[in-house]
Amino acid sequence: MGVSLTAAESGISVVTVDFPPVNALPVSGWFALAEAVRAAGRDRRTRCVVLTAEGRGFNAGVDIKEIQEGGPTALLGANRGCAEAFGAVYECEVPVVAAVHGHCLGGGIGLVGNADAIVASEEATFGLPELDRGALGAATHLARLVPPHLLRALYYTARTVTAAQLHAHGSVWRVVAGEELRGAALELAGEIAAKDGELVRLAKAALNGIDPVDVRRGYRFEQGFTFEAALSGAAGRVRDTFGGKGR
Repeated sequence: MGVSLTAAESGISVVTVDFPPVNALPVSGWFALAEAVRAAGRDRRTRCVVLTAEGRGFNAGVDIKEIQEGGPTALLGANRGCAEAFGAVYECEVPVVAAVHGHCLGGGIGLVGNADAIVASEEATFGLPELDRGALGAATHLARLVPPHLLRALYYTARTVTAAQLHAHGSVWRVVAGEELRGAALELAGEIAAKDGELVRLAKAALNGIDPVDVRRGYRFEQGFTFEAALSGAAGRVRDTFGGKGR
């Protein structure tokens, strides 16, 4: 259980997340994920990183129970941890390919929205259930996956979209059967890693430099409203209904 970093052949490093049962990450998990991705990028032998997960789904966001029990300190930790993990993926010195299966929710959108490419299994679903969880955030990253009006409809309703729908929008590179996911992600990573390592790193820096959206600034702006929701009591009121509590 936790986050592991494995150096694969031909310049590909694999970062694997495993927090049973649904990969809802505790505060420590977000920071561990950030460090693993940064470590992979710092390794000059690495030319591409594959970000994947074990278990029932790719990522279910933050550990809501930890926030419910930990109060403001846990909320601050979760926000800082998410910001670090999302930033690590975006700022990784080499391209990051996200291999997504099952659910990709909340913080999962922050990760894949900041990845360089996404390969997904046929049953994968993506969404931001934030308004149903007493939270806000990661709209900055969902905006990198879907058009503006779809973003708003998804955010307000907390609905999900399928991998096939995102493929139609051009944000998912390839959709494959579940048993083919790892191989498909490694295939794309291998094609990238076959390029000159120095040029790949320069290309990543160049593409980040011309990006029209400052993802760190956008997410930080959203976090301000997360704190406001917590202070107003709205976040706790909604969060207390999560999983049936308080109903």
